[in-house]
Amino acid sequence: MRKALQAVFMQCTGADSPAVRVPAETEAALEITARYCRQEMEEYGRCVAASPATWQSDCHRLRLGISRCAAAHPIIRQIRQDCAEPFTAFEQCLKENQTSVMNCSDHVNAFLLCADQVKLST
Repeated sequence: MRKALQAVFMQCTGADSPAVRVPAETEAALEITARYCRQEMEEYGRCVAASPATWQSDCHRLRLGISRCAAAHPIIRQIRQDCAEPFTAFEQCLKENQTSVMNCSDHVNAFLLCADQVKLST
């Protein structure tokens, strides 16, 4: 699964070197999504690999499918509710640091720490 996630990341970021590693934060988020939306992630990965020049338009529908799947999962909904504040701070940081997203690593870590602590209400 790790190699497939790295391949999708490399295609999406335009990285053309196999030495490029998926950042830990991105890898963690992809692995969480893949856990709950494996079929959608696999279809998207195949589409990206098959359409290196046009994947953004060719695979848009499949990317939306991943988003719908993740949004429908109860733990993702709970994370959105419980971790709205650190996620909003992360989004704001990304907007302010579009050319240097690594400046947002503290915000990513705060959000992921919050997400790791979320439990579904029973």
